Amino acid sequence: MDVRVIHCLLLWAAHFFLAVPHTSPRVLSNTSETGDEQGTVTNSVPWLMLCEMLSILYTPDTHITGCVCCLSPCNSVCLVCFPDACINVIPCQDNGAICIQPCSPSFHGETSFVCEDRKWQMLSDACANLDVQSLFQRISQSEHLSCSGGHGGAAGEHLPFVGGGRPGHGKPGDGAKHFGAGNHSCQADFSCIIPDILSSPAIPGNIADIVELLKKISLQLSENVTRGKMQSYSRIANHILNSSIISNWAFVKDRNTGSILLDSVNLFAGKLLLRNGSESIQEPFIATKGYSIHRNASAKSFDFSMAFNGTGSISGQVVIPEEELLRLPRAAKAISVALPTLGAVLEPGRPDRATVNGMVLSLSLPEELQSVLLTFEKLDKREQAGAECVGWHSGQRRWDAGPCALRALSAGAAVCRCAPRRRAYRAFSILMAPGAPRSALLGLLTRLGLGLSLLSLLLCLLVEALVWRHVTKTEITYMRHFCLVNIAASLLVADVLFILAALVHDTALDYRLCVAATFFLHFFYLALFFWMFTLGLLILYGLLLIFFKITRSVFLTAAFSIGYGCPLVISVLTVAITEPKNGYLRSGACWLNWYETKALLAFVVPALSIIVINLVVVVVVVVKTGRSSFGEGCKSQDLSSVIRVSKNVALLTPLLGLTWGFGLATIIDSHSLAFHVVFALLNAFQGFFILLFGTLLDRKTREALRMNCFSSRRKWGLDKS
Repeated sequence: MDVRVIHCLLLWAAHFFLAVPHTSPRVLSNTSETGDEQGTVTNSVPWLMLCEMLSILYTPDTHITGCVCCLSPCNSVCLVCFPDACINVIPCQDNGAICIQPCSPSFHGETSFVCEDRKWQMLSDACANLDVQSLFQRISQSEHLSCSGGHGGAAGEHLPFVGGGRPGHGKPGDGAKHFGAGNHSCQADFSCIIPDILSSPAIPGNIADIVELLKKISLQLSENVTRGKMQSYSRIANHILNSSIISNWAFVKDRNTGSILLDSVNLFAGKLLLRNGSESIQEPFIATKGYSIHRNASAKSFDFSMAFNGTGSISGQVVIPEEELLRLPRAAKAISVALPTLGAVLEPGRPDRATVNGMVLSLSLPEELQSVLLTFEKLDKREQAGAECVGWHSGQRRWDAGPCALRALSAGAAVCRCAPRRRAYRAFSILMAPGAPRSALLGLLTRLGLGLSLLSLLLCLLVEALVWRHVTKTEITYMRHFCLVNIAASLLVADVLFILAALVHDTALDYRLCVAATFFLHFFYLALFFWMFTLGLLILYGLLLIFFKITRSVFLTAAFSIGYGCPLVISVLTVAITEPKNGYLRSGACWLNWYETKALLAFVVPALSIIVINLVVVVVVVVKTGRSSFGEGCKSQDLSSVIRVSKNVALLTPLLGLTWGFGLATIIDSHSLAFHVVFALLNAFQGFFILLFGTLLDRKTREALRMNCFSSRRKWGLDKS
């Protein structure tokens, strides 16, 4: 009888026969009833003594597979000794508690559960029945295999399965029989281990072991990769990339297993020998293609069309442009591997919960090539499913938009230009991030608001031109209307550029055109805010510095420096710093990047700062205009003061850009349709609000319009007579 079984019985005896209260077993938890951070197995002294006695027999890293056992020290972690004990025996009481149980007798490893809402949820499953070491030895020890002469008895020393086997999953003898039949061919193409692997269940533990096997093969047996070796390698990888079992990857213990597989596949495929200048090896869920390339060749493309979920297919394409081939000093080879299901395994490592929306294309190219064109068919072809071109950073194990830029986008596909020359980036795909909610109402409000805003701004500038002589007779009114005209002009140009940028993005005319549109869009939106800031300063000047006069020339110099000089400096610095690193544009739109280079901060920080300052200006206006009448005891005066204050706030809110402050709500809860609708209403109609509150409700402007209208009628009447 195994010594661990004896210990198990001793523990059960202690559990049932020691007459000590509170002897129920516990699992590792964040906090225990006694306040221990680690949690305790039990607060029974005899139980702890027995646990200490058992821990002497084992090193601290050894799992004592007792009925309810623990690692040394006894109060750190607890294991149960029989399968399904976590679910059926151990109560789930504390959120975050961990329970670890062994696998079925025919498997090795363990399964971990975490307690969530009083239910055990599987955390990881390391149960496996493959012996990776024996499988690897069978394909690596060529001298030993040659001496064995191909007899089955020698092969039986290393069985690929452990335990007693399982019906339908292969038997231990199968591997030995297959191994003894053809050890020489096994050395040529690894084919002798394929039946054992394909007959094993693609459970999380076996997935991890197979990835470990592929990693060893890539690191130690990747010299002279023939077609046969690549076919065997692909069949092994295909077994764990099947779309029907891809969900099992969620319970693989090491979360980096997908990245390890990607690196291993890229390394092994990069050593593929090409016969007659090309090679093509395809399995349902992994395909490898290679071509010989040279500087005098035309553009080379790799086309892939592969199954994805059993009912549909997905395609991808790699194109090496002709101008890139001219960089090659000599003939070379280009290898590409398509993996349609691996994207679901590679965790984005980003806060926006982005998901991979196309196949993963892994490349092994000469270092002289600086960029390639990649076309990805979308998995989600809905209209709102945008695309962000990304490369997998093998060192940081995350998707990164730095090496890629979007070149064209349609409802069904995305075209990216990516730079695989850096060693960190060898695989590429597209991401779909669940951004702002798309709705017909939101789109309709935006279009109506922009249309009305453009018309209102044109009308505002026309009215200002008509009444300019009448409303700018004093210095302060001149300065106010000068700021208003520049606010309207900046917003008008920004809205037009917004529409053009959307058209450029939708039609994918040219990347440089998108950069130019983004630059001017950034500049004029910043100009809008800085002119609103200038207007705020002017209001403070009129309220607080009554006896301090500034000349018109000084005002114009200061206003142009603030209104256009500051935006120009910020815009130029932003594009100069981020564009050389391909970090100026965000993927999927002609606008500033956020996730990689944080270029959007060059707009957000100045805009929010100006909003805060202008909010202070409004508060000063409210205090100044309301202080003289409040508290004097007359209700009519109080009411008129409230009306005056409310009118001032209503007038200043759109003119000083305070409506943009509602954008903070959309950042805090980006998925709330209500916040986006309010933000769209307030900002898409900002041009209309400027016309209404800045021009039409201004008494002097209305009087000047009436005078112009009266003089025009009079002149028309005189001409008619």
